[in-house]
Amino acid sequence: MQQKQSTIEEYRKRINIIVEYVNNHLDENIDLEKLAGLSHFSTFHFHRIAKAFLGEPIGMFIMRTRVETAARFIRYSNVPIREIAYMVGYDAPSSLSKAFRQFYGVSPNYYRKNKNFVIMKSVNVRPELVLDQKEVNLKDKQVLYIRLTGDYLKNAYCEAWEKLWKFTADKKLIIRNPEFLCIYHDDPKVTKSENLRTDVCLTFEGNVDPQGEIGLKNIEGGRYVVFLYKGPYEHLSAVYDTIYGKCLPENGYSIASKPGFEKYLNNPSDTLPEDLETEIYVPVEK
Repeated sequence: MQQKQSTIEEYRKRINIIVEYVNNHLDENIDLEKLAGLSHFSTFHFHRIAKAFLGEPIGMFIMRTRVETAARFIRYSNVPIREIAYMVGYDAPSSLSKAFRQFYGVSPNYYRKNKNFVIMKSVNVRPELVLDQKEVNLKDKQVLYIRLTGDYLKNAYCEAWEKLWKFTADKKLIIRNPEFLCIYHDDPKVTKSENLRTDVCLTFEGNVDPQGEIGLKNIEGGRYVVFLYKGPYEHLSAVYDTIYGKCLPENGYSIASKPGFEKYLNNPSDTLPEDLETEIYVPVEK
């Protein structure tokens, strides 16, 4: 049993490596043989293992990631669609348009011009919502993380942080002023709930090798707009809709091509839902 569990953890670690590579190289030609090499699986076994752990063929995962990333930029930025096509790895805008229609049934131009058109779920912008906001310039953050896949409201976040905390204790890592963060890679408006990807993160200091489902990554610093939300996590979807549909465009911000993240300022296990405080970090162009 221990051997079986160790094998699963090793496979997860390898799949994490290729997922991170895909996320960071969408603007390039992603060679599947190179991915197989990065994972240290043979090409034949790589495709089968990737499908088993990702829930879909690796080629479809890459295509879906590109199209969903494009959808976010089309809706929430002023970057020309031609440039977005290149940013997510298409050699021509027509290629993005074809893939976009395949996924969503409309063209990228239609999606940008028709703000009331939603791909999957309705938008809930709340003009009355008051959010404190500020601009910050962050330094890079070194984090340990566990990748979760599924509905953002149903993930086992506390269990993941418990695993990360135990890992830091076992490895005797330095934890000064720990930050509990989550990186949400997908927009639930354009990605089905079962495919939503979350990295549950814990900041730390020192050097350590990834182990099993626990990975190591760097959250890129730079310019962010930080929104402070106080209230239940279940309302965060409307908070995001308000940030992206009202706050950012009204202030002339254009989002940068890297994921944002959330920082949790208190513990849900001993805090009333209405008193929970969440900082939402949105990367913006300089």
